[in-house]
Order: sequence, then C-alpha cells, then structure tokens
Amino acid sequence: MFCYDVDGLMNALGIKHDPQEWRLFIDSLKLSLMALLLHNGNQHSSIPFRHAFHMKETYENLKQLLNKLEYSKCGWYICGDLKVVSLLMGRQLGYMKYCCFLCEWDSRGKTLHYLKRNWPQRKSLRVGEKNGQHPALTEWHKILLPPLHIKLGLMKNFVKAMDRTGSAFKYLAKKFPRLSEAKIKEGVFVVPQIRKIFRDDMFNNLLQGDEKKVWDAFRLVSANFLAKIGAENYKELIEDMLSLYHKLGCNMSLKIHMLHSYLDFFSDNCGMVSDEHGEYFHQEIATMEKRYQGKWSTSMLADYCWTLARNAPEQLHKRQAKRSPK
Repeated sequence: MFCYDVDGLMNALGIKHDPQEWRLFIDSLKLSLMALLLHNGNQHSSIPFRHAFHMKETYENLKQLLNKLEYSKCGWYICGDLKVVSLLMGRQLGYMKYCCFLCEWDSRGKTLHYLKRNWPQRKSLRVGEKNGQHPALTEWHKILLPPLHIKLGLMKNFVKAMDRTGSAFKYLAKKFPRLSEAKIKEGVFVVPQIRKIFRDDMFNNLLQGDEKKVWDAFRLVSANFLAKIGAENYKELIEDMLSLYHKLGCNMSLKIHMLHSYLDFFSDNCGMVSDEHGEYFHQEIATMEKRYQGKWSTSMLADYCWTLARNAPEQLHKRQAKRSPK
C-alpha cells in the first residue's frame, strides 16, 4: 500500500508540502517495510506513504519504493540506517572491504584505523568495482546519516570492548534479564535500554579505568551532539571520545569511521534531522497492527492518518469530543 499523491495527502492533513523541509525515512519492521516523511525540526507528526507486509529491505524493493513515490520529482533527503544507505548506493551487504560509499576506506586494515583519517575519495560508484553491486538509486549528498543508529553503534563497540569478567559487564546481564547472553556480548541494545543505563548510577560506579573514561565521553557526545541541540564544542568532544575508544581497543565500525573521517558530513544540529521520530512510528504502527490483528487493509494507514489530523491542535472539527466530568 502506498500513496501516489503526496501533495494531496499533505493538503488533506492541512500541512504545506515543501520538499526541502521534509526528509524520507525508510526502515523495516519485523514483518513489513515502511516509508514515511519526517519534518526537519520535528514540528509535525510522521506522515506514512508506504507500508508493505512481508517485504524485506532489498535493492529491488527500495527501487520500486522510490519509483512509486516519484522520488525523482520531490528529491527529499533520505534518512535510514546504514543497511538502507548501502542498498540505496548499490553497495554489497555484509562484511565488505570497501563498505564506505564516500571513500575507499579499508574496513579490514585495522592497523590504520584511528590513525589514517584521509582515504582516497570514490571517483565513481561503478558496478563490479570496490564492492559495487547495483547502480546507485540516489546521490550521495542526499543521504542523511541517522544519529540514533550512530548512538547504537557506539554503544555496541563499547560493550564489545569491555572486560567480560568485570563487575560492570556482569551487571548488564542482571539489569536486563530478558536480553539474551549473545546480545549482551555483542552489545545489541535499543535506545530505551541505553537511556536506562545512562540514568543508572550503579553501572556508572562499577566502571573503572579506561572503561569509565570512555563511558563518560560517550555520554557527553550523546548529550551534546546526537541530541536535540548540539553543543558548539561537539567536534572536540568527538575527538576525545574517539581517542579513548582507540585506547580501549574498540574496533572501528563504519559508523565510527564516519565520525572519524567525515564529521562535516553530519548536520551541525543532528536533532533537527534525527531518526528518533521514525522510531516512534514503529511503536505507533505496531499498536495499529495489533488493532487490525495482522489483517492488512487499506483502512489501516487511513486510520493512522486520521489520528494525525485529530492530533493537530490548529485544526477545527465539526464534531467535538465529549469529555465526561471527573
């Protein structure tokens, strides 16, 4: 199910559609693939344009999605996790040697990680060269790197570098008993869990030495760069964090490489283009799917869009909700 009249839907919701003020967010749920528009500055609710059951994130599916939405006419910026970005740029998936779509960064040359910052720039994204598998579906400058997934990657690399025999690492298993041991060892946490750890004084007190320094630096970067309002000295905070990550022995992932070599590629205020509102849609649409008991119909997205119209405080409705006296 998709919407082919973007302007018509926005007008029906009472919202002016300016492609420069919106970004296209693409992500997948357990059973579906979705695409929605997020407002830059997050002053409006998420606007869904496509929701497909039993469809995975593949190059062909994303190509079909952009064609149905007539992306070439609107030209929104695209926000998604690094798997979506790789598919949009026609890259191969998995543990590749040249996984960066901006340069020829060698993901397997660990001796140069954290030391070499300037890598040869990509002159083209040709198919069959440097892990190129398909033609790119959009321009590289139309990509917005999601700060929320950057935070998840930083958390993952930190936990994987922790001392597994230490009291701080063992405390994570006690704090999240429903989380499997394999996920804890791999540092697979979601944002609500990371927020709980940030507020946990016990975990903070159990950390010692370099782990304590890295954790404090990670929290500063999360609060002053990956949050709603970025600090003026965010570049210094990131440089300090990366040096501590290197000292602790954290492996450099693609997300850390982007912070290390392409910090200017990020927006000065990541909160303005955060993908957190897209994650909120995950929760809202999951509730909607339970209401329809997994039976797909054209009414589901219409029902969700109607909730957006009702939640708009500036809109006037003929029928007012009757509230019972307390």
